[in-house]
Amino acid sequence: MAADSCHSRSLSWLVKSCIPADPARHIAVPVPVPVPVPAPAICTTQPPPPPSSAPIYALPDDLLLECLARVPRSSLPPLPAVCRRFAALLSSNAFLHLRRAHAQFQPSLLAVSVSDHGTVAQTLLQFNTSTPTADVAALPLPQTLLHCSSAAFAHARAVVLGREVFLIGRGATLCVDALTGATRACAPTLFPRKKFAAAAVGDRIYVAGGSARTAAVEEYVPEADAWRVVAEAPRRRYGCAGAGAGGVFYVAGGVAVSGEGARTLEAHVCAGSVDALHVASGSWARPRALPGGGCVVGACGVGEHLYVVASHAVELSFWRWCGGAGRGGDGRGWGGWVVLEAPPMPRGSVWLGMAVRVAMAGLGTERVAAVVSAAAVRGHNSGAGALEGLVLVYEIASGKWSRAPDLPPGFRRAAYAGVEC
Repeated sequence: MAADSCHSRSLSWLVKSCIPADPARHIAVPVPVPVPVPAPAICTTQPPPPPSSAPIYALPDDLLLECLARVPRSSLPPLPAVCRRFAALLSSNAFLHLRRAHAQFQPSLLAVSVSDHGTVAQTLLQFNTSTPTADVAALPLPQTLLHCSSAAFAHARAVVLGREVFLIGRGATLCVDALTGATRACAPTLFPRKKFAAAAVGDRIYVAGGSARTAAVEEYVPEADAWRVVAEAPRRRYGCAGAGAGGVFYVAGGVAVSGEGARTLEAHVCAGSVDALHVASGSWARPRALPGGGCVVGACGVGEHLYVVASHAVELSFWRWCGGAGRGGDGRGWGGWVVLEAPPMPRGSVWLGMAVRVAMAGLGTERVAAVVSAAAVRGHNSGAGALEGLVLVYEIASGKWSRAPDLPPGFRRAAYAGVEC
């Protein structure tokens, strides 16, 4: 009866407690029967038993941070769920400083896409090695955003503030930690927008365009998790690109829209034009239009400069705009356009009747990444297959383009951001 009543878990615990940690040192000896011994008259102080090995969370914060700072990025996502202390240390500035001191930060391109299954798919393309590598992961959406379908983030814009990437969609905003992959819901924009311009200037996020109802420029304050209207854009744009550089918020390309619809003349004017909002003063300026009559299809800011990719029917061009007077300037304090080496597109990849989409992101202060996708416009037969997830990297110092590994399938409508992780 005793054998039948013994619980397997209890037996397992009992066996483990009787076997030492090192089986090689185990020696079978007879178990002595204890005999009561009277207590001595004089009590002597016995030394305490040697302390057992303490778990890692018993370490002080400084030592624990040293350990966490050396963990590979691919192993960081599950760590915040271990305990609140781990989550607090991983989100601290001290963790970032130590990780940077240990040369764990790498310039990377982060692609974020939201699926209909309530997950956030991420692809991290790192460029610090001779052969760039891609890391794909999927994490659940926050509970407050489970009601949102992938359509809400179909044309989302990704903006980086520190280690956080804000995915701004139509009526929904998602914040993704570039290091741990943790996600949280944030306040949506005041006006629903689609194919709009978004960029970070300082520690704020600015959005404009993408709506025929309003020309308002919204500013996002992360500390308050709130949007507010700070200016009115001179033109309502749709399908535009945004960039931030030198304290200026640029809104480039797209077509002009109004409450009655688009007008052909304005669509032609806006295709290669740029509106610039000086954030500190709140004043607008209009740099001269892109030379050559190209249509701006992508833009990003690196340092003090604005970089744009323009489409010319079956080819692309690459330009840099300097926002200050001086070399390359036009004498009016707004610099000028400088043509750079064109992105090397595969032969026959872009034909007439194809819509080209270029998502650009600055990788630190030394590189510009461009993700190129092209597909035939509805009702047109381009004679070529769709191009999806082509990644090109421009080295600012050498002025040369190189091709990186293509993104995995399924990231055609993803949002892209340059991060360090």
